[in-house]
Amino acid sequence: MSAGKRQDSLGSSLDSSLEQVALHALEAVRKAGATQADVLLVEGDDRDVRVRGPEIEFVKQAQGRGLGIRALVAGPGGMRTAIVSTSDLAPQTVERMAHEAVALARETAPDPLAGLPDSGFADDRPDGLPHLELYDPADRDVPIAARIEDARRAEAAARSADPRIANSEGSQASSGFARIVYANSQGFVGDYESASHGLFSEPIAQDAGGMQRDHWSTSARRLRDLEDAAQVGRTAARRALRRLGAKRVATCEVPVLFDSRTAPSLIGQLASCANGYSIYRQSSFLEGRMGDRIASELVTLVDDGRLPGGLGSKPFDGEGLATRRNVIVQGGRLESWLLDHYSARKLGLASTGSASRGTGSAPRAGTTNLWLEPGAKTLEELIAEIDRGLLVTELIGMGFNPITGDYSRGAAGLWIERGEIVHAVEEITIASRMQDMLLAIDRVGGELDWHGRTASPPIRIASMMVAGS
Repeated sequence: MSAGKRQDSLGSSLDSSLEQVALHALEAVRKAGATQADVLLVEGDDRDVRVRGPEIEFVKQAQGRGLGIRALVAGPGGMRTAIVSTSDLAPQTVERMAHEAVALARETAPDPLAGLPDSGFADDRPDGLPHLELYDPADRDVPIAARIEDARRAEAAARSADPRIANSEGSQASSGFARIVYANSQGFVGDYESASHGLFSEPIAQDAGGMQRDHWSTSARRLRDLEDAAQVGRTAARRALRRLGAKRVATCEVPVLFDSRTAPSLIGQLASCANGYSIYRQSSFLEGRMGDRIASELVTLVDDGRLPGGLGSKPFDGEGLATRRNVIVQGGRLESWLLDHYSARKLGLASTGSASRGTGSAPRAGTTNLWLEPGAKTLEELIAEIDRGLLVTELIGMGFNPITGDYSRGAAGLWIERGEIVHAVEEITIASRMQDMLLAIDRVGGELDWHGRTASPPIRIASMMVAGS
């Protein structure tokens, strides 16, 4: 078997033994009788620390390797498919798992649309992808003591911010490193290395009226791109303090402003409804709406697997296809689904390079780095424009029906009167239909802060039902 195209997103040589394991597994499953096959090998090194007050609650480090083998066996009616996975990379174990994958595949139902892509595989040169900024090699040398110190700094800053910070749920720092090798029987072999780092703080504020908690976090591919640890703690404390004195409000219909921490939930739900699997299964309110105006003209939704430094960035997707920029909604008009090879074939389209996959699961379409294009105004300016309304800072529950678009979620936030925040709000529910919410977006803020793989500036919806007392 040809090794095909090999790329290293960092321009450095990864552990060649990992590639050899992947190639051995691929050869073994082919010899066992697979018509087509692919393998995914993931090596991870995760470090996690938590401090609470002056005490270190835990320090964890976990290392592991996982190999997934997918066998596709041709027969009457189409390909039969099975996936097996193992953490034992010994040659005899890999060969046994390869035979089991083929045997299991022969017992499954045929699917005329199953199969690997024929083309579109990533072919970037090894020196052509450092701009993805997936990790900094120097971060591997940072001792665990430095991450403990980060957590301690965040915790100390949160607890010293105000006398009303009475306690905390702790502050946590994490670092994870991964090596990924993917190979398939179409001749593609690719690998890359990545990292992710995070810092989280969750203080508790208390006054005569009771206790409130809130949090703040930062995450990045490189340690140097994290927000300062002390600032994380101070921001978390400020958010907890502003929730003191929270009360319910009378049921009303008012403008609702989602901040940059809650707005990503909305666009994530919208993207899930544009997923090819939801479309061909007719389980999305967007089914049949391609090309239609589904949102305010202020809405442009982008998913880009090659955003430099993005936590979802990667040189190729879960099927070896080149990742790319996909504009899902442009100026309010639905422009694209998110597709892997299978969902694309079901819909008579081409993959958008959006396949994601674990070692024990088949590829599925998903997002990489998803964001809503920002506007110009700050959150403070958006608040100043509201005569009476709600700023949502926390969403509770999963009350969204992707088929009907019905939306109803518990929420907490801040009440606005005459352009100013007057008190915190809790124990309320906000409700509408996603179709109506998207069309009623009349303001999009200018602050696009990344705290994960999905980001959104503040979004104002002209009118929603707020159910309170």
